[in-house]
Amino acid sequence: MGDAVRYIGGDERRARLGLRHRLAPAARAGTPEEVADALVALHGSDPAAVYLAVGARLTDAAGTVAETDRALYGDRTLVRMHGMRHTVFAFPAGLTAVVHASTGLTVAARERASLVKDMAKAGAPDAVWLKETEESALAALGRLGQATASELAEAEPRLRERFVYAAGKPYEGVHTVGTRLLRVLGVEGKVVRGRPLGSWTSSQFRWALAPEHPELPPAEAQSELLRRWLAACGPATEADLKWWTGWRVTDVRRALAAIGARAVSLDEGTGYVLAEDADPVTGPQEPWAALLPALDPTAMGWQGRDWYLDPELRPALFDYSGNIGPTVWWDGRIVGGWAQRPDGEIVWRILTGSRTGGANGIGRDAEAAITAEAERLTTWLGTTRVTPRFRTPVEKELGR
Repeated sequence: MGDAVRYIGGDERRARLGLRHRLAPAARAGTPEEVADALVALHGSDPAAVYLAVGARLTDAAGTVAETDRALYGDRTLVRMHGMRHTVFAFPAGLTAVVHASTGLTVAARERASLVKDMAKAGAPDAVWLKETEESALAALGRLGQATASELAEAEPRLRERFVYAAGKPYEGVHTVGTRLLRVLGVEGKVVRGRPLGSWTSSQFRWALAPEHPELPPAEAQSELLRRWLAACGPATEADLKWWTGWRVTDVRRALAAIGARAVSLDEGTGYVLAEDADPVTGPQEPWAALLPALDPTAMGWQGRDWYLDPELRPALFDYSGNIGPTVWWDGRIVGGWAQRPDGEIVWRILTGSRTGGANGIGRDAEAAITAEAERLTTWLGTTRVTPRFRTPVEKELGR
């Protein structure tokens, strides 16, 4: 009996989510750093999503913008850089070495080889010239502190070199060396996203040199990243882990073995938790509501989402590329979507599905709690207007 595989059902998984993702009011965090530590990584390809994800989880949301600015650009305790699946995230600064070694090295080698190959096909300067340009650009960035791609090209004009990409193909285009090279340097962990141009919602940004970090053995780094992720998101299936990390299945299995992960039974098959996290978890005392942004790490945390998202709601909540939009949550489930109208009003809608109450809705208590969260969001946003970078059907309809 002692060796029996424990079953963890949807109710317990949702209880873990509410507590560990800092969404239940009693579990909310005091700082952006606490939020990022709890979630491992905040999606950063849409800059506003970082702030919205933090604000949804702070005890005092009024300080969201100032505190997140401090963490990202003042204290640099959070760093926006490329990570899993070649996506930009905001990571705790202490995790950058782990992300770089576990994930970035493989992607970086592929990206650099692709750039050199594309330049050679176009008759552009060779790899030696590229390396000289890179070293000069990094030295200039060190002198400038932070700079846009255009500002950096003023200091190192070779970044303006242009070449034709995919000549003769339907997607043929003209690239500059600077645009492609900065992307490569990003995944190599040499540069990171700096302060944006304009407000915190701006997608235009400056570059900065990456903070120095030790070089870790890749297998060790993969084990550490997986350990942290399971602490935040376990239980999870092998498919969830492979999808979230972007690793080969052999890397996932090796890391699971290295950390001594324990197998458990889930509705969709075998899952894994940390050995010290196998005991039952009791959820928050009260049900909770949340308005989470597009690409929120909770909504995007697992490949298998049926335990918190009714499949009937997917078409309204995802764009054509599989990016999830702003979501309304009630006690561990996604029950609808929300948007901000041009006049600043936060509007939300419960979507009809077999798990959201159907025609009977979700109940008055849930509606009151969701309304309170919408008011809370409205208050700290103030006059700021936020439009997701990746727009979904329900968000576009509500946001008119």
